[in-house]
Amino acid sequence: MQAEELIILHTNDIHSHFEQMPKIASAIQQYRDNSISDSIVVVDCGDHIDRMRIETEGSEGSANIQVMNAVGYDMITLGNNEGLTLLPDVLQHLYRDEASFKVILSNLYDQTGQVPDWIYPSYILDRRNVKVGFIGITAAFQDFYELLGWNVTDPIVAVREQVEIIRKHADIVILISHVGIAYDKRIAQEIEGIDVILGGHTHHLFEVPERINQTYLCAAGKFGQYLGTVKLTINRETKALIHVAGEAIPVEPFAPHPQVEAIIEKYRRISTQNLDYEVACLDEPLHAGSHGESPLGSLLASGLRKWTGADIGLANVGQLIEGLEPGSVTKKKLLEICPSPINPCLMLIRGEDIAWAIEQSLTEEYRNMPIRGFGFRGKILGVLCLDGLKVEYDPMAEPFQKVKRIWVNQELLHPHQSYRVGTIDMFTFRVGYLSLKKGKVLKFFLPE
Repeated sequence: MQAEELIILHTNDIHSHFEQMPKIASAIQQYRDNSISDSIVVVDCGDHIDRMRIETEGSEGSANIQVMNAVGYDMITLGNNEGLTLLPDVLQHLYRDEASFKVILSNLYDQTGQVPDWIYPSYILDRRNVKVGFIGITAAFQDFYELLGWNVTDPIVAVREQVEIIRKHADIVILISHVGIAYDKRIAQEIEGIDVILGGHTHHLFEVPERINQTYLCAAGKFGQYLGTVKLTINRETKALIHVAGEAIPVEPFAPHPQVEAIIEKYRRISTQNLDYEVACLDEPLHAGSHGESPLGSLLASGLRKWTGADIGLANVGQLIEGLEPGSVTKKKLLEICPSPINPCLMLIRGEDIAWAIEQSLTEEYRNMPIRGFGFRGKILGVLCLDGLKVEYDPMAEPFQKVKRIWVNQELLHPHQSYRVGTIDMFTFRVGYLSLKKGKVLKFFLPE
């Protein structure tokens, strides 16, 4: 029996960790040097872009695209960090005008219900006389996508539809997924006809592929620490898939690729220049601390309150990496101290739930709580910063019994009354101060 071998190299959730991309490029180059030229397919499963990094923010994502072009990606899907932190016209420019790879995504539509001309719901790639069908999906944060003029649909429904279409014409079907490990496993259990799922979104790592029914699940962790590899062995005559093998390879041992390093350095210089303009000048320092009242944290809460037109402003000081010293404040500096791509929102929250969040904020357990994901780019939750509230509390009282009285605009906070609160969308995901999630979202401000 004669067989063909195809090698799929995949990344996911790089989140603009540019320091890893030259090593990933060298690893991919080594595979190309040691393989038949057209047997390699390079794929990214979303969230390559993250606006926390100067190179990305200062170039509106161009740095990421040019690095991916240089590495030689063949196709990608979009993650929520691409879809929800960049405006549609910016996405169109990046992926239609700059990218040399294809965007595969089957559950994202514009306001007219059409698929943009730079997106393929599915795509068949012919390599070594084997037709490999690719389908892409992304996490369906419809409340957020709608504010940007998108309609994102159920990814499982989208996959089922595309598999039915593409399976008739493809020898192999690969799903490029940015919906997370739980969805990937569900898809493998419920939908026939998918040979491999390349996963992302939940930052999970499969050191070797995991098989569910006839589908192999693969994922390469987070932040570019690994390069995923999948070797497909296909019967040359029948085109049947004979064998699947793979592993996630640490990229740390690889020497950085000089061309990719040069591109990153170029965009670091350009982006620094683009962001190095003054937005404010301080006469006094604005400190940010995690365990007490923070002038800069209070300013953030005040800004949220005013921006959303609320009665109360709430924000956790953990959003702030450090404070500000007297003198000029640039946009670059603001990005450095507050890198999280998190948006304001207006909520209606009962007084008792606000009071309980403040009680939690007065405990070491909550102030020092590590937070990962949900747009948060800090380390710990930190104290809850307030605006529009006055709190009387006893620091020596037992935990969760410290608050004595709370005033809102000179009136005592009523436990059963609902208040308009300007805060951050992270709290709507049931993260951090959990009682705030009980409120009703009136409006997301996206992207801000």
